[in-house]
Amino acid sequence: MKLASYLSIIIASSFALIGCKSTEEKINVNLSAPQWSKNSVIYEVNVRQHSQEGTFSAVTKDIPRIKELGADILWIMPINPIGQKNRKGTLGSYYSVQNYTTVNPEFGTLNDFKALVKTAHDAGQKVIIDWVANHTAWDHDWISSHPEWYEKDKNGNIITQYDWSDVAKLNYTNKELRKEMIKALKYWVKECDIDGFRCDVAFLVPADFWVEARTELERIKPVFMLAEMETQKDINPNPKEYFTNAFNANYNWSLHGLSAEIAQGKKSSKDLRKHIEETYKETPSDVYRMSFLTNHDENSWNGTVDEKYGKKWQLFSVLNYTLPQTFPLIYSGEEANNKKRLQFFEKDPITWGDTSLYGWYRKMNALKHSQPALANGNQGAPTTFIQLNNTEDLTSLLAFERTLDGKTVIVVANISEGTQSFKAVGNYVPNEKNIYVSSQYELKNGEFILPSFGYVVFTTQN
Repeated sequence: MKLASYLSIIIASSFALIGCKSTEEKINVNLSAPQWSKNSVIYEVNVRQHSQEGTFSAVTKDIPRIKELGADILWIMPINPIGQKNRKGTLGSYYSVQNYTTVNPEFGTLNDFKALVKTAHDAGQKVIIDWVANHTAWDHDWISSHPEWYEKDKNGNIITQYDWSDVAKLNYTNKELRKEMIKALKYWVKECDIDGFRCDVAFLVPADFWVEARTELERIKPVFMLAEMETQKDINPNPKEYFTNAFNANYNWSLHGLSAEIAQGKKSSKDLRKHIEETYKETPSDVYRMSFLTNHDENSWNGTVDEKYGKKWQLFSVLNYTLPQTFPLIYSGEEANNKKRLQFFEKDPITWGDTSLYGWYRKMNALKHSQPALANGNQGAPTTFIQLNNTEDLTSLLAFERTLDGKTVIVVANISEGTQSFKAVGNYVPNEKNIYVSSQYELKNGEFILPSFGYVVFTTQN
């Protein structure tokens, strides 16, 4: 769901082991991120627009290509039936859920979805589905059978939020609602063997519900939980509660917004350095911060990668893969150089055919997989800023390194409109043989010359 106030900073807390009581026993539940997510890259699948067919089966056929691209986790946008009442547009929003335990017939059958999950698992991938816990469609059965499960105004009318006129807000003070929602979450893990959830506007649902839900899900299998939120202090005074025994990852809107401003000349590398030093210090290293050039909301409502970054996109893609805690996302069609805003409520399939960027994503995903220092959360290495050329100029060149298990990744980025040069990166003398990926550059008398918004990534091994 789109919400204008998204860009902010997370305050999270370390994950912990907690004890949870059932009527028969006390068991320990490990709520840390599953080990398989350590070096993972996530791929968001917009089923409706991913193909002309817009079906689960069409996505299943594309899994080998997505796997070859290097994506480890498939995030499938909401798979549930979409409400008819107060529907927006012709096809409606995925986030207007009519039934939590059935699939949208436009996408296929439950068996089709199971086949998708099995195919992904056979390919060594994991599958998480989008979960909309904050609200339902106006023609969900609960509206008539359990009106007490919804929030109401002073006149007793069920309410919506913001401009989301196609949905009705649920009331989490009701214990029976909580039980039913958790039952529905568990259904998909048990029935289809999915591996977790991306939780829509997670900050609008009480943190203690998510803790309860996560605990119950872990009784079935280890799951991965991604929260659509950063810090929402205006809504929730204690956002850290969401990352204590509930979620493993969040959105890195603050980095996304800052990157776009830098690309548009509104901010500099000095602002980026400050962002890393200050905001990451506030975010416990356990939390995976999902970084992205685009996603379904950004593409449809705020602009395409081309609109936001133009020809500078590769530099910011490099940062999304190499900065601390970053958990890179690829959105359907991003790798096909999609330059149109996909309509949200209508059929508007991606145009496939341009494979010119496939090599880029394969290479960056391979970097993520092969370098221990770039692992997600605190499983990766700390970031150390490096002085270049004994200069104190922080407005143009940004350089940092990350080292773990004898392997080092060094990134140098020219965040300016003019050329910039360097000979040494701290104690490291750059060697062309160690370049993993770079923009165009010149090498004169041992000096690297980077063009405007150029970059170079070195990998070295002890």
